[in-house]
Amino acid sequence: MGDRLFLTLAGLLLAAALATASEAATPTNPFDQLNGDWKGGGTVILKDGQPKNVTCQAAYKQAGSNITQTLHCTGNDYELNTNLKLTYKGGKIKGSWNESVYDASGGVTGTAKDNVVHGLISGDKFRGRMSIKLTDAGHTINIVQFNETSGTYRLATSLSLHR
Repeated sequence: MGDRLFLTLAGLLLAAALATASEAATPTNPFDQLNGDWKGGGTVILKDGQPKNVTCQAAYKQAGSNITQTLHCTGNDYELNTNLKLTYKGGKIKGSWNESVYDASGGVTGTAKDNVVHGLISGDKFRGRMSIKLTDAGHTINIVQFNETSGTYRLATSLSLHR
């Protein structure tokens, strides 16, 4: 279940990152670039270090400074259905996420500078950080999970989405 949450959070963080990174291109409406459908995939790294490939589809609906994202990802033994709601204000994002298959939820907060987004993920079943870089070709997302026992982070997810 933890690996599925990594993938879920990756999608949620993508939405957060895309929303804040677009601030430089359209400061009055940062969600304009997200409207529509996206696809792609990447790797989820299991706790034992084993990489798993996944494919994803996302849809974004923007209304002013708010955006809603739905994300569906699949892979061997994976299925995720997430919803994310974000608000953008003054270079910062704040929102909530929910994953319906595994009954997980939480919050996302972050900042953006140029084409890089850094965020904190919190939730009832996951805690971590993200780093997202936007390019003309798409979006790269890296997520690390916090280990409560050791106090360290480990790479959990790396995804790339495009139109």
